[in-house]
Amino acid sequence: MTTPNGTRAERMRLPLSTEVMKATAEKHGVCVRPFTMEVGDPDTGELRYVAVPCGSTVESICAPCAKKAKALRQVQCREGWHLTDEPDFTPEPPSEDQKELMAFRADLVARYREVVEHGEEGQADELRDEIRGVDEELRQLGMRGRLPSPNLPGKKPAKRSTKRRQDAPNLPRRKVAKTTVGREYAGKFRPSMFVTLTCDTYGRVRDDGTPVNPSEYDYRRAARDAVHFSSLVDRWWQNLRRVVGWDVQYFATVEPQKRAAPHLHTALRGSIPHETIRQVTEATYHQVWWPAHNELVYGGEHLPLWDMRTRSFVDPETQAPLTQWEDAIDEVEQPAHVVTFGRQVHSKGILGGTEEAGRHIGYLTKYLTKSTGEVVEADSARQREHHDRLHAELSITPCSPRCAVWLLYGIQPLGATARTTPGHCKGRAHRRTTLGLPGRRVLVSRKWSGKTLVDHKADRKAFVRDMLAAVGIEKPEPDTSRLIWRKVDPSDRDAPPRAHLLMRAIAERITWKAEYDRALLAVRPPGPETSAIQQAA
Repeated sequence: MTTPNGTRAERMRLPLSTEVMKATAEKHGVCVRPFTMEVGDPDTGELRYVAVPCGSTVESICAPCAKKAKALRQVQCREGWHLTDEPDFTPEPPSEDQKELMAFRADLVARYREVVEHGEEGQADELRDEIRGVDEELRQLGMRGRLPSPNLPGKKPAKRSTKRRQDAPNLPRRKVAKTTVGREYAGKFRPSMFVTLTCDTYGRVRDDGTPVNPSEYDYRRAARDAVHFSSLVDRWWQNLRRVVGWDVQYFATVEPQKRAAPHLHTALRGSIPHETIRQVTEATYHQVWWPAHNELVYGGEHLPLWDMRTRSFVDPETQAPLTQWEDAIDEVEQPAHVVTFGRQVHSKGILGGTEEAGRHIGYLTKYLTKSTGEVVEADSARQREHHDRLHAELSITPCSPRCAVWLLYGIQPLGATARTTPGHCKGRAHRRTTLGLPGRRVLVSRKWSGKTLVDHKADRKAFVRDMLAAVGIEKPEPDTSRLIWRKVDPSDRDAPPRAHLLMRAIAERITWKAEYDRALLAVRPPGPETSAIQQAA
């Protein structure tokens, strides 16, 4: 039986109102999953609800926010890559208020250590809270950097030899100058570099990244290299700066290859010889001075148990306490693992302002709107099996000194408590969706553009505000410093539904877009009419 509105099947194929609303929000660049904030004005007593963008960088979660984040990263990359003037980072002298507060903190720390020595725990807690409050005041006054702990330093870590390995080639070393801008050629050319670095080989692979012979593929080394890849990259920056003799700045992204191993794409400011890039890459390594973790001691149902009396993990049979992390480190004589780069090194000189520079910026930011799980997603059963094998090895590879996986090797990690589950670590390295890839997808040096992402965002707002002011539309920056912001609890009945806030945001965005288009027309009037109707007339 049919109805005036069609059959039931036809009605079920009609789009839902929520889907239409989401598509409309995406069309106008409005966040599709904002969270509600309660904003109070203490001067007027006004209380209102504001939809704040979620800020997601993953397109499958919120496409408008992800696209904005990607555009911001592209601007950051473009502004810093071929910079011609040195960014000014000269620190301001400390103010009198900062010096007085620091002196007061020193007195508090001296008093705190005195009461700790006499065992006055109650007063020590009060002094610790007061020191924390002073630290917060210092940061509010504009001080940066880490303050020393009021507690006396504990046991010093064991010193490791910094002598280069015999199997690694030596590198020339120069004093690193403070300059960050590359050399200029012919009075007008200042090229920069685009470099790609990969992990070493673990066995022959097919075109789809899967091993030719899985039984010979070195999954253990692949897992450990992925866990410590970030440390290897940090060492590469250090070596490069020491070899070239100036403070090389970088904008880099970490992405997985088809074989699921991480590799690095980086834009380097300044021109560096290709041979130097290869020499530094070949000579760079990172030694992991951790206890040996080649053979599992526990597994399955045979796992260490938490002993409330000693507040530590013990053997389930002998009740003997496990080796503490500090004691295990003291016994280390050889690095547990050494990470190196592979032989494939790609480096290319890029001139600023060219089409090639824009193409490489797009290549650098290509996957920033995708989650790591989406990038390493398997397309075949053979790839899924390869990822399963790698994940199985990552699940028994410790990712940090606090990793619960250490308990499987008979070592109690730092910070272990009764809630620690042996072999189960929440670290990103052990997830099936990430396959050991680092958490930071974008690596940017501090002196890259002289600005943070917040600064770049403010620049874009100021540009639009100036454009609107040119046509008489004033959009002054509101003073929000006095406002009180509070995230609304989902159970708050007074908060408006998200759909209402979303519709309001869409209407506001349409208004803003119309104003901006009006400003653009004022700056760049439309060209002559060339329609077929006018030509016929």
